Amino acid sequence: MSKSSSMSWAGPEDVYLSTSLASYLDKKLLVLLRDGRKLLGILRSFDQFANAVLEGACERVIVGDLYCDIPLGLYVIRGENVVLIGELDLEKDELPSHMTRVSAAEIRAAQKAEREASDLKGTMRKRMEFLDMD
Repeated sequence: MSKSSSMSWAGPEDVYLSTSLASYLDKKLLVLLRDGRKLLGILRSFDQFANAVLEGACERVIVGDLYCDIPLGLYVIRGENVVLIGELDLEKDELPSHMTRVSAAEIRAAQKAEREASDLKGTMRKRMEFLDMD
């Protein structure tokens, strides 16, 4: 098989990406996704596209000073959705001391209240637009 008809699609930049992810194998990571979700878990596998497998994964939901880690188990992340990957320092507390851990039901209620407050603010702004007389 000639060099030009190689089966691999990986280029030099993909090799660099995969070697940098290799240093995170078997470590606890924080992964920030494009949709804003924050996932925590132990990196068990990845490929040249930055698709990754987290073991013991959970989604960390934060609303104000409240947070909840929602268990996800073994979780596959599509590489194109990853914004940031960082190793967690197990020696340090992950969150500031003023944060309060709550149940999944409580964090969902807090999210709903936050959305409703945001919607109300947007509605009020639209109603008051007539005051902006430039």
